[in-house]
Formats: sequence, C-alpha cells, structure tokens
Amino acid sequence: MQVPRRCPGGLAFIALSIIALGCGARLAAGAEKPMYQPVGAPADPRVPAQWNRYHDHAAATELLKQLAQTFPDLCRLENLGLSHGKREMWVLTITNSKVGKELEKPAFWIDGGIHANEIQGPEVALYTAWYLLESYGRQEFPTKLINERVFYLLPMMSPDSRDAHMHEPNTTHSPRAGQLPNDDDRDGLVNEDKPDDLDGDGHITQMRIRDPHGRWKSHAKYPQWMIQCEADEQGQYSMLGLEGFDNDGDGSVNEDSDGSYDPNRNWPWGWQPKGVQFGAHHYPLSLPEDRMAADFVMAHPNIAGCQTYHNFGGIILRGPGEKGVTWDSADIAVYDTIGRVGEVMLPGYRYTDIANGLYPVFGGEVDWFYAMQGIYAFTNELFTPFNFFRQKPGPGDADTGETHERFNKYLLFGEGSVPWHEVDHPQFGKVEVGGFKKSWLRQPPSFLLEEECHRNMAFTLYHADQMPQVAVDAVKVESLPGGLSQITATISNKKLTPTRAAVDVKHGISPPDRITLTGNNVQIIAGLTANNLLFDKPVEQKRKPSEIRLPTIRGMRATYVRWIVQGTGPFQVTARSAKGGVATMASDGPSKP
Repeated sequence: MQVPRRCPGGLAFIALSIIALGCGARLAAGAEKPMYQPVGAPADPRVPAQWNRYHDHAAATELLKQLAQTFPDLCRLENLGLSHGKREMWVLTITNSKVGKELEKPAFWIDGGIHANEIQGPEVALYTAWYLLESYGRQEFPTKLINERVFYLLPMMSPDSRDAHMHEPNTTHSPRAGQLPNDDDRDGLVNEDKPDDLDGDGHITQMRIRDPHGRWKSHAKYPQWMIQCEADEQGQYSMLGLEGFDNDGDGSVNEDSDGSYDPNRNWPWGWQPKGVQFGAHHYPLSLPEDRMAADFVMAHPNIAGCQTYHNFGGIILRGPGEKGVTWDSADIAVYDTIGRVGEVMLPGYRYTDIANGLYPVFGGEVDWFYAMQGIYAFTNELFTPFNFFRQKPGPGDADTGETHERFNKYLLFGEGSVPWHEVDHPQFGKVEVGGFKKSWLRQPPSFLLEEECHRNMAFTLYHADQMPQVAVDAVKVESLPGGLSQITATISNKKLTPTRAAVDVKHGISPPDRITLTGNNVQIIAGLTANNLLFDKPVEQKRKPSEIRLPTIRGMRATYVRWIVQGTGPFQVTARSAKGGVATMASDGPSKP
C-alpha cells in the first residue's frame, strides 16, 4: 500500500486503525479486557447492563435471570408470588453458598419502588445486585461482603404500577399506589375517571385556558413555568388541573384514578385507618405485595439491616414516623453514626427522622422493620436538587421550581417539558396543555442516574458491613484443684451494630445470643459472665450453664464467659447470634502451670 507524501503520519494512522479494528473484533468475541478500565463499576462485566436507563418489569426480570444464571454459586432468584397484575415478585439472594450457611450469616434487606412512580429506587437495587456479583473476586470489599453476609433484594415492590408509570400516560407523581381497584369517590364504580392524555404524547401534563380574569401567568424567564400572579396584578390564564375530562358525567374531572391507597401506610407498626392516615388500606398488610415481602422477612430472622429506596429530595431517613414517639438512645446512636457517614457519601443529602424531618407517617415500612423486627432500617429519598448545579438551591428554589426550570433549560435543552399547545377538549372546547413530562422532576436524567445508583449503593454497603459479627477471640483453659478446669472465652462483636438492638432486647423479638461449651465427658459445674477479663463483678447463670445467654453484645465491644468444669477437654466454644452470625473456637486442654 502506498501512502501519499502529503499524509503526515499516514502509516501510523493506518497501523493504528488496523490495531483498533483488531481489538474491536477481539473485544466483540469477549477475548480480552478493555485497554483502559476506569475505577468504579467493572468495565468488562459478564452480564452487560446500562445504568443510564430505566428497566421496566420485563427488562428487570431478564437482568435478574441473567445474573442468576451467570453466578449460580453466588446468587439465587426466587418468586415470592404474583402481584395483583400477575407480575412476579422477584427476590434475589446474594451470598457465597460455599462459605457458611445462609441463615447463620447476618443478612441485609434491600427493596425499591414501593411507591411505583419513584422509579430510580428499583434501579439502585438492581445496580447493587449487579455490582456486587460482577465485583466478586475482583475487589476485596464486595468479595468480603458476599462471603460474610447475605443480601436479599426485592427490586420492585409495586411492579404493576411501575409498568403503568413507564408505559401508560401518567405524571411524574403517578401512580403512587398499586393497581388494586379502589372506589375513591364512593360512587360504586372503580377507577372510572382517570386523567386523560388529550394529545396522545404519553405524558399527563397541565391544562390551561387564556383568561384575563385568571390568577396565573407565565414566568418571564421560563415561559413554560406557570406562576401565580401578584395580588395587584392582572392574570393571563386559568389553570384547569391535570389533562383529563369528566369520563363518568358526574361534573368532576379526574376524581377517581387508579390507586389512592399507599403501600407505605399498610404496615402493622403504628397503623391507623384512613380517617387518620390518608392512604391507609383496609387493615395492616392487606395488600398482597406488602404481605409477601413481610412474610419473607419474618422467615429470615438473620436480617439485621434494611434499606428501602424512595424519591425524592436527597434525605437519609430513619423512624419514628409518628411524632411524640421516642426510640432507645442506644439505637439512635447507631443510626446517627451510619446516617452521618451517609451525609458525607451522598453530597447534598441530609440525615433526619421521618416524623420531624419529613412528615408524620403511620404504618410505614421502616418503622415495622425496626419496632417489630429489631432491624436497623433506613429510607433514602433519592435525587437531590443539589445535584443540578452542585450547590444548594437558592431561597425558595425547591418550592417554586426555578432550579428545575433552569436545569431543564441549560442541561436538558427543554427536553424535560412539553411545550404549551392547543388541543380540543370534549367539555371545555379549546384548551392548552403543557408542563413537565412524567420522566422529569422526581427522577434523575440519564447522565445522573448511574451516579445516584453508585453513591446510594455505597452507603447501603457501608451499613451492611456494619451489621453485627460475633467472633470467639480467645479460649483459655486453666487447671484447678480437684480435677477441675476453668475455661474463659472472649466473645466479641467487631462491628458498629449490636447483635440485638435495644428495642429487640426490650420486646424479645429475637432470641438472646447463646454461648455454648461442648466437649467429651465434660460436666459443667458453673457458668459466669463479666464485662472484663478481671471478672471482678461476675454474674452467674445458674440454669443451664452450658449455654450462656447474653441479651446483646454491643458494637465494637466484647463479653467474657467463664465455665468451671469437671474434665480436661478438648473443648469447643460456639457463639451463636440470630442477627450476628455464628463463630467457634476449640481448645485442646488446660495450659501447663
């Protein structure tokens, strides 16, 4: 091949082109890793996935099945049952099945999308599953977690309405509930007057009519944005609410849509009827999707931590949901430590409690996890206006929407909204429709979604790593007169979270931790516990001393157990905790004096 003289670097260019084509072919065949791998998510995953897009139920199902097929020793996919709309309620279990028994490892529960329109929650759960599995054997921390912990992930708590939000006309706020038929206006009919997509674009936006006596006007800088007029200012428009018309002829528009109940007001702890708590369903766990999740959790007493994902606002939430309720200070101290680390990991997020930092909630999921299951649980309200311009919104921005409008103009190039345009209305005649699309406002745009997934996953993995982990640090055997032996064991919890939360100890939710001594021909005379190795204030357990019962082992602390026995060993000490795992250590016999 002849290279023209006036083609500087022509040979080099052709050679590089040939090399690039060859590399592309090899990569397509899966023979080599990429030439350059940035840190973060694996660049050459065994299960390719995109995290700048949203998965509907079918796409999420396919991804979960691919993960289960690709990593059979690390995960298991099961269907809890079918939702009201006959969609599978998938739970993916992740742990190294060759290292320890599943129910003897501390476990972490993750769910998303209990409010179906909050669609990034399931994406964080899916990303977490994908990242953990793809990172196993490549990165030390995820590998350690999968070996030592169990993760139970239910990505889609309300799969029917997730698909409805994605594939049917909706606003960014709908549908929040599931798809069980509900007679909102008590006229004997169900879901007979939903919003209507007047222009057929898949988005339910706002309706307006030109009216000099109306009290609304277009914003001077962002004309798409409708704001109220000043008291002494003449108006331009009247707002007619969401797109729709009077389907049932009762004189009202959009008064009976799907849902109206709230799956996050359906949990037993603190539940109140609809007259007290808007959105409450008939009775606690009356919704099939909630009930399936609760049954699974109660069948797995090793669950010690929980993360459920909502949107939006950039908040790390814990309970209580009810004002005036106080939780034990020892448990709050654990929450505070984890939550404040989260504020560092999630820029723009703030850590607070639900009742005082958001609004009161009766029958909320995280309150049930903590108060009735003894599980430290957080709710993250995903996506924060801080991420728009990496600065806190100005005064009033979060309420007025100016930050959203500015972001839509400069970074989305207007794609986040439907321009106002005229359509025919069957009752009102000519109206204009426009406003924010369903895919923008509560949800991060594509280029911010992966960051939201990774940062929130990292916070969740930090919490999972801080679940309790019992260990037998030492077993010392000493000879005593009369053929007796004294065995002293140091039992520690090497993580922040206690083996049993204070609320667990108070209400006896899970059994006490048990420290047992076994051996050949061993007769146990006495069993004692102490807070230090000096045993200056020992406490004797007179009943069944072979199995010492401990209320809890506090985080980053140790408890000391001593037995006086007849026999010389060998001995084995086993520490068993429902939420803190199992550990053993053996000792051959008494040390020589």
